[in-house]
Amino acid sequence: MATSTYAYKVRDPAGKLVEGQLDAESQQLVVAKLRSMGYTPIDVKEQRTEQLSRDVKIPGLSNRIKLKDVAVFSRQFATMINSGLSLLRALYILAEQTENKALAEVINQVRVDVEKGSSLSAALAKHPKAFNRLYVSMVKAGEVGGVLDGVLVRLADTIEKQVELRRKVKSAMTYPAVVAALVFLIVTAMLLFIIPMFKGLYTELGGELPLPTKILIDISSVARKFWYLVLVLQIGAVVGFRRWISSEEGRKRWDAIKLRVPVFGQLVRKTALARFSRTLSALVRSGVPILESLDIVAETAGNHVVATAVRDAQAAVKQGEGLATRLEHHEVFPPMVVQMMAVGEETGAVDEMLDKIADFYDQEVEATVNALTSLIEPLLIVVMGGAVGGMVIALYMPMFNIIKLIK
Repeated sequence: MATSTYAYKVRDPAGKLVEGQLDAESQQLVVAKLRSMGYTPIDVKEQRTEQLSRDVKIPGLSNRIKLKDVAVFSRQFATMINSGLSLLRALYILAEQTENKALAEVINQVRVDVEKGSSLSAALAKHPKAFNRLYVSMVKAGEVGGVLDGVLVRLADTIEKQVELRRKVKSAMTYPAVVAALVFLIVTAMLLFIIPMFKGLYTELGGELPLPTKILIDISSVARKFWYLVLVLQIGAVVGFRRWISSEEGRKRWDAIKLRVPVFGQLVRKTALARFSRTLSALVRSGVPILESLDIVAETAGNHVVATAVRDAQAAVKQGEGLATRLEHHEVFPPMVVQMMAVGEETGAVDEMLDKIADFYDQEVEATVNALTSLIEPLLIVVMGGAVGGMVIALYMPMFNIIKLIK
């Protein structure tokens, strides 16, 4: 017999109205299930297909779940569990009050799966876009150890740190990107609209133009005549680059290049080390086995070079070697990190040492961002002034020789 989805309204033992959905073969089975859960059924109706698909979703917008929303959910969930609320009741409340509609729908689906007898970690694992492997593994460890509320608080702390780290990095990258886009627009406008006006003037005057002016006018002519080819080449370059970094070999090379870029390379490295330390610390402290923890860290590292080093260390740990001993062979991990991890392994406090490393690199990222901001502003002004000013000088150079051109 085929199963259907039934919408129900019930009263809980405290007399409060509760609404939700259940999948079952018949209405009678839904009523029986609700009664076994301690609820008093008020209304149970089968959901029609058209009712289930009423909401119009915009791809890429309506189903977007931000890390910040997951962090808020985790902290609220931990508070409710710690206060003595049942798992189902907490999930129901969170599904109702979560502002992000996509996340609210996911939470509701998780609640339905838990109602059917699934474990919380298994229900969360069905929604990888909202809850990644790190999240699911820590929740599973919390379920096994009976410390789900503590694990959820730790998850909220970890995710909030990740969000803050991303915000700092974005703040360092946004200003240069905006200025670069502005310079590009100004240069494009001058090539397409301003320089052709001067070209007509110089043609009427006659005479020999300076080399910089000739080059500028030639570039402007090509840009105006073959603008569509220039546009296609630019789009092709962007698309080609994105495909290249999406490939395994491309991602490997690009991540290695990012670590070697002057100034910005240090920011990328410190960010990767902070993420590595924070994630591994959270997993180890939650009771996730070390080999599984390293596998998850490699998967969520965000940098192929770091991921390769972690997988190498994982293979060494399988053979009984120390974690710090193998990481020492990888340049991306500085001696300080290796030594602190070695001390942590010797004293049995790896998670505490990793937390200290993560806090240190969080501070380093903030200091680097502040230094970059103060350094980049004058550099960008010089670049912008050089690009626009150079074009203006090239245009006006013939004016200095205007008398000879008129003759």
